[in-house]
This record gives sequence, C-alpha cells and structure tokens, in this order.
Amino acid sequence: MTESIASRRSVPGPSPEVEAERRRALRRYKFFVTALLLVAAAIFLGCSSWQNQPGGAPVWVGYVRAAAEAGMVGGLADWFAVTAIFRRPLGLPIPHTALIPNKKDQIGESLSGFVGENFLNAELITEKVSQANLPEKAGHWLAQDKNAARVSHELGRLTANAVRALDPKEAEALIQSQLIDRLAEPEWGPPAGRLLSGLIQEGKLEPVVDEVIDWGHRKILTMEDDIVTLIDERMPHWAPRFARSLVGEKVYRELVNWTAEVKADKNHDARNAIRRTLSQLAQDLQQDPEMIARVESLKADVMGSTAMRGAAAALWAAAAQAIIEQSEDPESMLRSKIEQLCLRWGKNIQEDPELRESLDRRLTSAVAFFAENYSGEVTGIISETIKRWDASEASEKIELMVGKDLQFIRLNGTVVGALAGLAIYTGNHLLFGL
Repeated sequence: MTESIASRRSVPGPSPEVEAERRRALRRYKFFVTALLLVAAAIFLGCSSWQNQPGGAPVWVGYVRAAAEAGMVGGLADWFAVTAIFRRPLGLPIPHTALIPNKKDQIGESLSGFVGENFLNAELITEKVSQANLPEKAGHWLAQDKNAARVSHELGRLTANAVRALDPKEAEALIQSQLIDRLAEPEWGPPAGRLLSGLIQEGKLEPVVDEVIDWGHRKILTMEDDIVTLIDERMPHWAPRFARSLVGEKVYRELVNWTAEVKADKNHDARNAIRRTLSQLAQDLQQDPEMIARVESLKADVMGSTAMRGAAAALWAAAAQAIIEQSEDPESMLRSKIEQLCLRWGKNIQEDPELRESLDRRLTSAVAFFAENYSGEVTGIISETIKRWDASEASEKIELMVGKDLQFIRLNGTVVGALAGLAIYTGNHLLFGL
C-alpha cells in the first residue's frame, strides 16, 4: 500500500540560520558556474559569427571557438548530470532523472545495508574492539585525578538533570503503588511478631530493656515532691501531717532503691517480667486473633491518616532534593565516592592483567552480541526513517549539504571540456590541416 503524504515526516536539519547560509552559498556557486557556461556560449557564438564574416577570421579564432564549444558541451552535460540527481532537468520527464526523489527508499535500503555490512559486522567490530585495548586505555584515563573528577562531575550533572526531568506526579504514584500501598497489603501483626521474636532470641532487645529501666530510675529520682504530694492526698484526712510526710518519703525511698536494684541486677524479677511480657507479645502478634485484629485496626488508622496520604509527595520531595544536592555539590559524599571509585577502578585495571582480560572479553562479547542480534534493528531504523521522509524535502536538504561541492563537477566539466576540445581541434588541425 502506498504511503500517504500525511505519514511522511519532515527531514531533520540544521538551524534556520545555518540552512539559510547554505542556501546563499549554493546560489553563489550555481551563479558562478552558470555564468562560466554563458561566457563559453558567448565566446562560441562570437567566434562563429566572426568566422562567417566575409574574409573569414584568423586561425587562432578556430582554436578559441573549438575550446568554447567543447567547454559549453561539457558544462551542459555536467549540469544535466548534477541536476538529474535532485530533480528533472527543465521539468522534462526524462528517464533516470530526479534520482533522489524517485529512488529515496532504495537509497535508504542500500545505505542501511552498507552500514550493516561494513560497520555492524560482528567479526569486524569484535576484531577492532579487541585491537583497541579499550580496558587498558580506560584504566589509564580513569586513574588520573582530573578525569575522575570529570566523571564525577558529569555523572552528578546527569543524575541531577534526570531527577529534575522526572514528573513528580509519576514519581509519587510509583512510591505510592510500590511502597506505601504494598506496605498496607499484608497483616502487620505476624511479621512484627516474628521480628520481635528474632530480636529477643538474638539478645538485641536487652539494650532496649536496659535503657527503659535506666530511664525509669532517672525519672523516679526527679519525682520526690510529686510522690510525697500524691501520698499526702491519698492518706486519710485525720492522719497527722508529719505521718503523711513520713509515709510519702518512705515510699519514695523504696521506689528509688527498687529501681536501683532492677538497674543493677540483670536477673531481677522485674527484668524477667519485662522479658516474659515481650515474649508473650511476640507470640500474640503472630497467633492471637484479637491482637492481630487490634494491630490491623491500628494499621487502618495509620494508613488512613493525613500524614500517610501525603507521604508519597513528601518522600519524593525530600529524596529528589537530597539527590540533587548531593549530585551538584562537588564536596558531597556521593560525588566524592564516585571520584574515589573511578580512581580505584582505574588503578585496578592498570595493575591487574586478569581484570583487563576479563573486561576485554566481556566488552567483546557484548559488542558481538549487539552486532549479531541488533544490527538489523539499527540498519532498519535507517531505512525506515528515510522511507518516512518527504521525497522533495529530502532531495532539497541533501542538495543543500552536497550541492556546493557538486557545482565543482560542473566547473570541471566546463574547463576540462574546453581543454579537451582545444586538444582535439589542435590534433585535427595538425593532422589534416582543417
């Protein structure tokens, strides 16, 4: 089925300023070569007119006439050849003209085939890559401080630009679907119970127990007045005031002594009670339906809170800002790590022959795999892209690129034709005297 005009794509090209300059240059060259052709025609006509005058013309006029005639013929022939590449000369439907517009698709296929055979040939590419010693050169390059800093700078700039280019809404949706929503899917109780049980078995919670008891002891030491006041308020009103104070002070001292004992004794009954409570909590979180339901209710409250609904946006905003700052700051930990990694890799590649051999082997294998499996896709892009180009526009763009150089063909045709015509006329005159 013939490709519709609507499906044709505009040919990519340079900026309007560059294209305008190319058009001006092409016009100048065309004008110069065409003027030369007209000069040859004028000389030919002038010499012909002179020779037809009564009494004839000097002998040298014949030489000039022959050179001008041959130059005119050569110039016209080359004008026809150059013009026929891009359009029909004088608009005439002459066969095998307007080659680029009429043969655009075939040219695209031939070009893609040429690239595939000569540039994406697996055997050729792997041989060139292997001879290039790329790992060794890369190692030498990376081992230099300025190059490592440059890699760090470029990677940082690329990372920052990539983060800025991301759509915040898409990033937030990804965090919401892949992190927050997935966090809400499973039951929280059993995993939390298994985690707590593992921490207890490994003794990871003992520092927590120590910290809680130590905090309780410090808290009691600051509560003497509160405890005395509380006991005073709970004692009968008929009790003497000094008795209430003595009881309050006694209770406070006992609490201080008791928390001190718990803090000092690793096997105190209170500590064991805390451990049993934690162990029971771990079991209940895994097996007790009521506890599991309570945790699920808590989860529903947490996940439905305003803070969690805005968590994706907050997480992305914080993460993006942190990544950008780390990427753009030359003194950041990220940039420093990248630079150090480059230097280390460069040094390792230089000093380790086995590593270089391994990298070379992997690089060669990767290039061979790419050439064997994707060369068709790459060359297909060339032919498909050219097929989608508008034929007339493609011809015009190509002429702007190479037309200036092709005008030299016309120039050479005029000059060489003139010299050849002069040589032929001279030889003919010497041989036959005509």
